[in-house]
Amino acid sequence: MNKAILLFAIFISTFGFSQNTSKDTITTNQQQNAVNTILSSKNSKGITIGGYGQVDYNQPEGKNGKLDVHRFIIFLGYKFSDRVQFVTEIEFEHVKELFVEQAFLSYSVRNNFNIRGGLMLVPMGIVNEYHEPTTFNGVERPNVDKSIVPSTWSEIGIGVSGRFNEASLRYQAYIFNGFASVNNGKVLGGLNGLRNGRQKGAESIINTPNFSAKIDYYGISGLRLGLAGYFGRTQAEDDVQDIDGADVGITMVGLDARYVHKRFSARGQFIQAILTDTEAYNILYETDLGSELKGWYAEAAYNLLPLSKEQKLDVFLRYEQYDTHAATQDANIARNLAYNRNEWTLGLSYHVADGAVVKADYQFFDNALENNKTKGQLNLGFGVWF
Repeated sequence: MNKAILLFAIFISTFGFSQNTSKDTITTNQQQNAVNTILSSKNSKGITIGGYGQVDYNQPEGKNGKLDVHRFIIFLGYKFSDRVQFVTEIEFEHVKELFVEQAFLSYSVRNNFNIRGGLMLVPMGIVNEYHEPTTFNGVERPNVDKSIVPSTWSEIGIGVSGRFNEASLRYQAYIFNGFASVNNGKVLGGLNGLRNGRQKGAESIINTPNFSAKIDYYGISGLRLGLAGYFGRTQAEDDVQDIDGADVGITMVGLDARYVHKRFSARGQFIQAILTDTEAYNILYETDLGSELKGWYAEAAYNLLPLSKEQKLDVFLRYEQYDTHAATQDANIARNLAYNRNEWTLGLSYHVADGAVVKADYQFFDNALENNKTKGQLNLGFGVWF
């Protein structure tokens, strides 16, 4: 943990010399998303339509490759008045799976104070909110975001959001329902942490409200810093909620940074989750959930084409380290070192037009288990956002 925080601090301090500005860096390509585009629409009234999608080819060493229409999303927004807007995101995954990823109503009380309610993204990390394929490097999303956050993470709730440009701050604070202790027969476990518990607004159960908040600072030109927190418990069904081990407590914190300057861009992230009552949970559900999950990554990219060109060709390198068994509370369950993973990703992102990108990368996988047989993977694909 100390190593990750130190590297993260060095990453941030590298850009501390930049000039102060009150302009929100969300206007740069890597720091914009579809929801903000819809909510900031200049239309006085009416509908906004958009979408994004990606098609992937994954070729692990020594195994068959996989071709996949990974996801296709339709965004719909409707502006009822200058104060009231509705946003929804309908997602098709792997051609055959359908989800409603977001569906919320936003009411603007003042310029710096908005009330939102419905199915919304939990503000944690970078990719969970900014996951359009043209906004991140690599064919696949970072595994820190998949395994620790876990992206894409959306739940039903209500809260407030806004910004204070004079202080260069954006804020969000919500009350959500939480992860399910058992979700359609799936339990939480050591391999992917909390991922199985995402309810995604599908007949979600709630018995303990959870609190989520994030503050973003954009007072340095090209740089955005984020601090997020999530606090609560998992949700248990009525027939077991009073049994010892029916739910676990969650405290999750996250730090993230994004920087864009001319042809150079970089980003970094650190996420840690502390879980309580995991020993009783593991006994009740016969699983191996860890009591601590943590991960971080750092990435740098450089555009090989002149700024005068409409196209961009980013070469990037990312290092990730993430452990879903960073600690175990249960004396009967030892840490599984195979869950302590790290990887390098090296690749290219060719932005052939504004909103269209072709990607290629290679990933080198490893874990802390001695003599592990992890291998690399080649990824190719394209993504669009409109």
